[in-house]
This record gives sequence, structure tokens and C-alpha cells, in this order.
Amino acid sequence: MKLTIDTDSRSVVLEEGKAKRTLELFSKDAFEIISDLWLKTSWQAKYPYTFTWMGRPIVQHPEDMVRLAEVIYSVKPDVIIETGIAHGGSLVYYASLLKAMGKGRVVGVDIEIRPHNREAMEAHELKPMITMVEGSSIDPEIVAKVKSHVKPGETVLLILDSNHSKAHVAAELEAYHDVVTIGSYIVSTDGIMRSVYDTPRGDPNWKHDNPCAANEEFLARHPQFVLEDPKWRFNESDLDKVITSWPDSYLKRIA
Repeated sequence: MKLTIDTDSRSVVLEEGKAKRTLELFSKDAFEIISDLWLKTSWQAKYPYTFTWMGRPIVQHPEDMVRLAEVIYSVKPDVIIETGIAHGGSLVYYASLLKAMGKGRVVGVDIEIRPHNREAMEAHELKPMITMVEGSSIDPEIVAKVKSHVKPGETVLLILDSNHSKAHVAAELEAYHDVVTIGSYIVSTDGIMRSVYDTPRGDPNWKHDNPCAANEEFLARHPQFVLEDPKWRFNESDLDKVITSWPDSYLKRIA
């Protein structure tokens, strides 16, 4: 694909093979095309690695976090389970939202919680709302330990953000999907891998080995879940497409 942006003529020219399209620079279609390219280049530039939340690094695109915040507010979970802790910023983010709502707690699991990250999390003012479990997220003993923090009748939201290989995500989906309550979601993140496989930081295998591939196969086996992006609660624009690192990530439990 060849993309030419001409600010003088206010045009965007998209060429794919012999096909050629010319768009008005300030049109919806041009915005979406430029956004897709920006998303890919921002991933390569490690733009998501520039944010913190309440003092802890949070390696995510801001739009994903804001839209997830509205999902959390809508679902009002008693427990948010997240696989993948890293610096702990996401756990702190979820805990801060739940604290503002006056309910809930967070359980995070990671194969390795590095000492400096554990120390920082243990000292954090929101630590009373956060439980961390160290071990492989797909080890049956660890799965059971994580699930033990959910009480009968509680509403649960699940976020998968650890090893993003198709096989690992598939194993996590099978291991934890049964704790997700009707009306809530599994958020199986970082499907952007299928788009950035050809970047300098990418891996050609990601074109097929990615969370989206695992999600698709999971949905075929589990009709109680559907692929459903949460509806925007406010929109005074003509836009209807998210700028996201998490394409095809929201698996809603409907039965």
C-alpha cells in the first residue's frame, strides 16, 4: 500500500496495486486510514510505554484504557481478574476506578513479579484492593488459586494481557471463561500483533499467531460468548471505529 498525504491539496491518495483512491484530507475515511497507520507506527515507536497511572507504568494506548473504564463502570464488577502484571499500572488503574465506584477488588497473576515491582505495589495506597498471584496463568494450581478469590454470586470481568501467543491465550480462555458472569466480558487484549507483524519490532509469525486467532476459535466452541465491542455511550461525531491495540478483543458472555 502506498499512502500520500498532501496538506496543500487537502487530499489523501491511497494506492493498492492498480487500485487508487483519492480522499478529502478531513473526511472520515481519511481519518480512519491515517489513524490505522498512526497506530502501527506508534506501536513501533513504543508510544504506549510513555504513560503511568498513579505512579505505576501502564503500557497501553490511552483510548483503550478510557473505553475500558466505561465498560468497568457499566458492568460494575465485584472482581476484575487480569493475567499479566508487569509494572502493576493496570491493576492500580482498575483499583482506582473500583474505589471511585465504591466496590470491587482486583486480582492479578503473572509468571514473574519482579522484586522492585512487587515492592512498589506493596507500598501503593491502593494495595488493599489488589491481590497478586505469582505463577503461570495456565498452571492448574495457579488457576485454582486465582479463582479462589471469587465468591459465589460475584460479578467478574476478565482481562487477558500476559503471553499473547495464540496457544497461551487459548489456554487462558479455557481456564478462566467459566468465572465470567453473564453480561460481563473477557477482554483478550493486544490483537494489534496481527497488524504489526511486519514492523521492525514485529515477528512474521504474529500474522497468524495472535490473540485474535485464539478468540475466533474460542467463540466457535463457546456459543455462550459473542464478539461484541461495547457501544459508545457518547458520540457527537460521525466516527464509529475505535483506534485500538485491542481489535476483536471484547468477548461478551450472553448465556
